[in-house]
This record gives sequence, C-alpha cells and structure tokens, in this order.
Amino acid sequence: MSASHILGRGPVAKPGYLFIAVAAGLTLIFWLLHWGLLATVALVVTALLLNFFRNPERDVPLSDLAAIVSPADGKVVLIDEVQEPELLGAPARRIAIFMNIFDVHVNRAPVAGRVVASRHRPGKFLAAYKQDADQVNEQQAILWETPAGPRVLTVQIAGLLARRIVPAVTEGDVLPKGGRFGMICFGSRVDLYLPQDCAIIAKVGDRVRAGESIVARWS
Repeated sequence: MSASHILGRGPVAKPGYLFIAVAAGLTLIFWLLHWGLLATVALVVTALLLNFFRNPERDVPLSDLAAIVSPADGKVVLIDEVQEPELLGAPARRIAIFMNIFDVHVNRAPVAGRVVASRHRPGKFLAAYKQDADQVNEQQAILWETPAGPRVLTVQIAGLLARRIVPAVTEGDVLPKGGRFGMICFGSRVDLYLPQDCAIIAKVGDRVRAGESIVARWS
C-alpha cells in the first residue's frame, strides 16, 4: 500500500478525514438545533482539525544532492552525538525536532533512499520534548539506505497527546528526498540520526519545515 493511499494526495491528510467529518457533523447538528455556543465550539474544533491535518506541498531541494532535509516541521530541541546500536549499529549525530499541535504533522524522507528496516516499539506517552522520551515512548523507527550507500535513521516518537503513529511505508519502498513517509497525530517528535561525517547545518532553536529545510549536508 503506497504512502499516497494512506496519507492521501489532497491538502488534508487522509487520517484526519474521520475526525474532521465528526466535528463538522456536530457543528451542523448543533446549528440546526440552535445551540449556538456548542455550534461555535464545534466549528472551532473543526477549524483546528483542518489546520492540524493539513498536507501541503513543499519545495524540496532535489537538485542539491548534498542536502539532507528535515523529516518534520517544528523546532529543533536537541543536537547531540549518540551510539545507536539497534538499526545503525554505529555512533551517529542526532537532530531532534519537536512538533507542537499547530505544526504540520506529515513527515518526509530526509534523503532519497530505500526503506531497509521499519520497527515499531510500544511504550509510554511522556511529553515528547523531554530528553528521555526517545528511550521510553512509543515510536516507529525507519532505516533508510541512500543510493550511494550510507544509511540514516528517522524515529517518530509519540508524545503526551500523540497516541497514534501512522506509518505509510514498508520495507523495500523507495522514496525520493522529501517523499511523505507517515505522520503522528496530535503533537510529537521526530529524531534524525546521521553518520558522524555529516555537517550539521541546523541549530537548537531553529524552526524547520519537513522536506524543505536543509538541516545537514553530506561531506
């Protein structure tokens, strides 16, 4: 099943259809019953859901072959060096990006490559901006192999409100840089693990956009 089938191709991501339909339906019912306050609340909720599940196009820097783009919209909250023993099996440079409820939550491939592993791990739902969230929270890890050989890792981490990770790729899928690979519902975090010889461009505190903002470069 393709990413476009799971996430849709329109301006609103497919996982949001049911939420939006329910909120819009309640708005109509409350309006017909002349329950003005409830109709207003339901209308505001509908607008917030439409904003949350937006699925915009992005200007991906495809011609810049050295560019590694952000896998998520949000704020860079951590840049460090770690040992990643499970999928990369090597030291790595990590960029952690926190998404609040107002950010786009559709995630995009940081590099062009093939999915060589996809692992789901159940866990807790602590606030995703906490440093130890990557150790205890529910998450979906995807290992990407680039055409030139090096591998990178993205880890979607559920948060305090995010109770649903929606993967849209499986092992063997090939995506272009900036291709949609999934989303997380209602606030969360995505960690990007890169080889140590990559040059990190992003800085803690930067606001980045999935598929568009260059966060690192191949050396």
